[in-house]
Amino acid sequence: MDEIINPHDKLFRETWSDLATAKSFLQHYLPPPVLSLTALDTLEICKDTFVEKDLSEFFFDLLYKVELSGAEGFIYILFEHKSYKDRLTPLQLLEYMLKIWRLCLKQDNLQRLPIIIPLVLYHGPSSRTQINTRFSSLLDGPIDALAAYVPDFSYVLYDLTRFSDEQIKGTVMARVAMLLFKHIFDPHARDKLPTILSLLLQLMEKQTVPQYFETVFRYIISNIDDISVDDLTQIVKESLSEKQGDVVMTLAEKLRKEGYDKGVQQGMQQGLIEGIEVAVSVRFARDAFRIMPLMYQIKDTHLLKTLKSAVVTAKSADELIDIITSMQK
Repeated sequence: MDEIINPHDKLFRETWSDLATAKSFLQHYLPPPVLSLTALDTLEICKDTFVEKDLSEFFFDLLYKVELSGAEGFIYILFEHKSYKDRLTPLQLLEYMLKIWRLCLKQDNLQRLPIIIPLVLYHGPSSRTQINTRFSSLLDGPIDALAAYVPDFSYVLYDLTRFSDEQIKGTVMARVAMLLFKHIFDPHARDKLPTILSLLLQLMEKQTVPQYFETVFRYIISNIDDISVDDLTQIVKESLSEKQGDVVMTLAEKLRKEGYDKGVQQGMQQGLIEGIEVAVSVRFARDAFRIMPLMYQIKDTHLLKTLKSAVVTAKSADELIDIITSMQK
């Protein structure tokens, strides 16, 4: 069930755990002053994750160790999968950075803490509101006058919605993943698939192709409501050559045997509802009896995902009820 409910996580990790893809992504999207100090040839992928379990539906992360001007440092990528931009992201990043530093102190006898470069990859709906990426933007009061006493840092924000398809650069794996992330909530996402999937032609010589194809297939089917295994198979066959189409046909047959095409939406919906039930019970125990009947009326998978995010961030039961009511209009 985790594989169905968290297809974003699987595609993100499989793509950015490829060292060549990670180096290419950072080469293109780190700010030039940071990149000039970064020895990408020393990049190492760390296995640790720092996102709490209750937020793992909305945030995924990867940590890389790298030399920064000769000193050991880290680049931390947080993938924000939400239906809106969260202004509290700097606070979450600070929490994760503290965890990384504590881990470093536990593992090594350090005299000084390593520098951590935080980078956020966002692919939710586009917004005209410009998010302030400085931690101090969350604070109230005479910040400038008390700057010596105020913790502050900024993070690199890579908002996929603000880039054209042509501006998305990197390895084939990175481009396929970022284009899918960018368009997955687009009502016309299906029309984008032939162009995106045609990029996979360039991966055919790699041994990891079948595994990556499967991850991409599952991601598309899990997130585009009106597409089936047969639909996707036809799109891929038209995008690739006959030889490469054999890989697709084998994968399609595997998914059919699993009953994936018929069961994925029901499984995802059921898993989301169960997760929302638990979250509502924990956060709004006294008002759960008011919330649950309204929640059960929602059947759309995307709305359920939005609702699950809202349960975590709503300030009160009444606010959550208003959100659910608006979804039903």
